[in-house]
Amino acid sequence: MGRPFGVPVYVAPSWFLVAALITWVFGGQLDRVLPELGAARYLVALFFAVAFYASVLVHELAHTIAALRFKLPVRRIQLQFFGGVSEIEKEAETPGREFVLAFVGPLLSLVLAGLFYLAMQTVEPGTVPGVLLAGLMVSNLIVAVFNLLPGLPLDGGRMLRAVVWKITGRPMTGTIAAAWVGRALAVSVLIGLPLLTQSGALGSEAEDSVGMDTVLDALLAAILAAIIWTGAGNSLRMARLREHLPELRARNLTRRAVPVETNTPLSEALRRANDAGARALVVVDAHGEPLSLVREAAIVGVPEHRRPWVAVSGLAQDLTEGMRVSAELAGEDLLDALRATPATEYLVVEETGEIYGVLSAADVERAFVKAMARPS
Repeated sequence: MGRPFGVPVYVAPSWFLVAALITWVFGGQLDRVLPELGAARYLVALFFAVAFYASVLVHELAHTIAALRFKLPVRRIQLQFFGGVSEIEKEAETPGREFVLAFVGPLLSLVLAGLFYLAMQTVEPGTVPGVLLAGLMVSNLIVAVFNLLPGLPLDGGRMLRAVVWKITGRPMTGTIAAAWVGRALAVSVLIGLPLLTQSGALGSEAEDSVGMDTVLDALLAAILAAIIWTGAGNSLRMARLREHLPELRARNLTRRAVPVETNTPLSEALRRANDAGARALVVVDAHGEPLSLVREAAIVGVPEHRRPWVAVSGLAQDLTEGMRVSAELAGEDLLDALRATPATEYLVVEETGEIYGVLSAADVERAFVKAMARPS
């Protein structure tokens, strides 16, 4: 939808579903407040749905601006079924920055609620502008309060994580605490939200509180609880991932390689590799400069009786600049380098440019899965 501050904004298909739902529900409310609108009430309700999500976008832009100020890259902002999300690619370096990063979103929602309240004072209550401004004030207040609840993946959960991180000195401890509070919050929403809404309705319309309204309240509570529970679990998994990422080091995962010239038969190249205890082949020119990498999958596909007649050059992938990686790369930097240039093998070089070996993407994947399987 655009690139404010250079960050792309996307609208998920699920947004259209929730926009239709808001239009239907708010349109029904308008029929009671402004019956003279007739069918036009749904046009007003649609405007409210768009304006509400514009407020959500401002909330997410607050997170984005704070992240960019802290030199944290933001992949994108996405508006979806229940609000929005700013996809920040790196973790804040300090608990103080994490707290600020989380707090600015609800703060902006509170500011918007205040601005809509002030604007309400300038218009007549019971009119279309008055009803719209009141709805936007209440909805932004709800967004702020809901996001301040102290459980992941909500902003309040990230604030709690920052506090526990500051006290214990361990970000993982903060994540575990905030994630379990988030799961407890999910259970509370699942049980408590229908009870609260039903008890509120019983005060005025006891007959209407049973039936479709009760089912809708229970469905909404179940969806909210599922989102919170799933988000808390994902936060735990991402924290575990970040904790284990430093274990992935290019130098430790690299296979020893032997250089072979373009016309070397595969059988001879494999004999040299076995003698040297190597598990990879690098095709070089007459001056020893690397030209390409022999693909492991291609070697496996050549029958043994054909190997004396097949040159290694026919099984190699030409080296591109992105397929050369430093032996010093580790963690997220290593994964970023591999993501930037997808390939099955990479040439690993020392800072001097000397060949260190060959890194297989399959080896990185196996090491990653093994690291993630270990308890934190």
